[in-house]
Amino acid sequence: MRITNGNRVTRKNCTGKALAALLATVVLAGCMVGPNHQTPGMPLPARWSNTGDRKMRQPAPRLAHWWKRLNDPLLTALVERAVQGNLNVALAKARILEARATLRQETGALFPLANGTSSVNRTRSPGIAANDGAHAVSTQHQAGFDARWELDLFGGKQRAAEAARYGLDASEEDLRNTLLVLVGDVVLNYTQVRAQQALLGLARRTAQSQRQTASLIRAKYDAGSAANADMARAEAVAATTQADGATFEIDHSLAVHRLGILLGLAPAALTGELSKRAPIPRPRFPLPLGVPADILSNRPDLRMAERQLAQATARIGVAEAARYPSISLTGNITTQAMGISDLAQKSTIGWAIGPSLTLPLLRGGQLQAAVDGANARRDQALLTYQSAVLTAMGEVENAIISLTRQQDRHTKLAAAVRAYRKAANAARIQYASGASEYLNLLDSQRALYGSETALINSQLAITAAYIALNKALGGGWSGTADAAP
Repeated sequence: MRITNGNRVTRKNCTGKALAALLATVVLAGCMVGPNHQTPGMPLPARWSNTGDRKMRQPAPRLAHWWKRLNDPLLTALVERAVQGNLNVALAKARILEARATLRQETGALFPLANGTSSVNRTRSPGIAANDGAHAVSTQHQAGFDARWELDLFGGKQRAAEAARYGLDASEEDLRNTLLVLVGDVVLNYTQVRAQQALLGLARRTAQSQRQTASLIRAKYDAGSAANADMARAEAVAATTQADGATFEIDHSLAVHRLGILLGLAPAALTGELSKRAPIPRPRFPLPLGVPADILSNRPDLRMAERQLAQATARIGVAEAARYPSISLTGNITTQAMGISDLAQKSTIGWAIGPSLTLPLLRGGQLQAAVDGANARRDQALLTYQSAVLTAMGEVENAIISLTRQQDRHTKLAAAVRAYRKAANAARIQYASGASEYLNLLDSQRALYGSETALINSQLAITAAYIALNKALGGGWSGTADAAP
């Protein structure tokens, strides 16, 4: 073909320039196939139910270190030790390190790759000019490097790096969620230790009082004013209460063992440290509830599910980009000579450079199937996220109603204990004076013991509901938990 200035240009050169211009345009455009992630909206109520006229908005930092509101220094120390020693926390940190390595690997794929080579070969060949059988020995030196760069025309590698970044975010949220669960488990098991100590103390005091009653009946029996059945019944009741103590001791040991494991220690490592009795931790009220929308930002498990959804969305672009052509730029430079000093001379240098185009043609529908599979996994991640949000809302609502009703129940049980204690004291006095039968005293003692047991379990239930509510709202560890190697 000819142009106006009269210079002749071959059709081959024109095509090459057009291809180069097209390639430069595509690269500069930064085309990325696949959808961009958007956080899905969730219809949430304006406030929690069963909260009355309580003020909802509270500063989010009040959820951090919520266990300190229980005013137990030993518990606070155990939580800090658990954060440092728990094996599940260490495992979550290891996952973060893996995610960071994956991100570096995917990011590195965006840049050119180069390799250097160097070799020395010594060759011996039979002598030709000489008749004495001498051999010729030669040395050949070779050096060079080769490079390859696969152009990310359709953003597949960028999408892979994007997915890796979302994966790192998800692993960091997994660590925060592990810490949230760990703190809740430590506080709950510690509370159970104190509750079992209280129940054991109650059983021992009650059994002692019942043995005193049995001694009183025995004295009356010896005097001929009490029946043999009453004495046997009193001794059986005291023995039964003592047997309850064994059950409480078992439950106490199990809670101590669980605490030891949570701290990354041997199960019985905390036995001596927790042998001294202490009261059941009691929360302070009111609690910072916030509004339902707060849990989307406060709960690490929901943030993790959202990041996993973003990761699944980015992987659609990875699968989609595989359906399009790919262009790679390759090149190499080599130099070889018989001596090192002759390397890099013009006459010893060879080079090659050029692009390569790969077109996916007949793949039996595999590439489209990969895209369909990526879309399906994105849909699964979306449903998982939506389900996690609904589950989180249910956990908050359940904890609120449990905490509210347990407080009401505790108040009524405390009143019942006071009334039963008065009745038991009056029945004991009346029986000692002969104005009442032993069955009346037995019934009053049983009622008092049952109501006091229920009161202790009610306090345990209040603290457990308090723990569940803080976990459901997203309260957890906000201190240092770096995933350093």
